[in-house]
Amino acid sequence: MPLQYRSDEGLEESTNKVMTIGAVLLVAMALVFPLYRWVEPTTREEAREEQLADLAAEGSTVWQFNCSSCHGLNGEGGVGPALNSKQFLQSATDEQARTLISVGIPGSQMSAFSLDHGGPLTSEQIKAVVTFIRSWEPDAPDNPDWRSMIDG
Repeated sequence: MPLQYRSDEGLEESTNKVMTIGAVLLVAMALVFPLYRWVEPTTREEAREEQLADLAAEGSTVWQFNCSSCHGLNGEGGVGPALNSKQFLQSATDEQARTLISVGIPGSQMSAFSLDHGGPLTSEQIKAVVTFIRSWEPDAPDNPDWRSMIDG
């Protein structure tokens, strides 16, 4: 005996309604996605710039308390070399700067500043200082003698 199905019009109407809503949502998402792809890179870049500005501001504070006495308030040099110079900023990578700050320079007055090496700064604070130093790059003066230290 063949099976016979009864139709439930209420169930069928409800199912069709849900399928229509699903199809509309699918089409809406397909139309919105290109808009999202167009806006998202700008949003990310703005967030990155804001993050770098915040890091540089934190780095400025850390610099004033830990670095400026040797390298000058604006990195112009003093007991330590001038770091606000095109030559230094173009030759040193961020990783090199982080390493120099973290472990210091043996045989010089530049001691280690990383907590891991007995210094007072966290890795995040060191990253902030490097970001602050990088903020000088667009306006850095030409100073071929950046390694020279000013006595006194």
